[in-house]
Amino acid sequence: MARRDQLNGKGPLVGNLRSHSMIATKRKFNVNLQKITIANSNGTPTTLRVSAKTIKTLKRKGILSAQA
Repeated sequence: MARRDQLNGKGPLVGNLRSHSMIATKRKFNVNLQKITIANSNGTPTTLRVSAKTIKTLKRKGILSAQA
């Protein structure tokens, strides 16, 4: 399964790891994915893998309850 946010599609980023002598080697910054369970329109629970920042945004906008 890909490390990708299922709501907004945010995925891993690529950057450089720098040593003391400033030699650059490639590294990957993964997304902080968490599993949340939300109810569909018909009431059945659905599990989504979303980033921690997405959860924070959903709570701030009132879409997700503070207990989740």
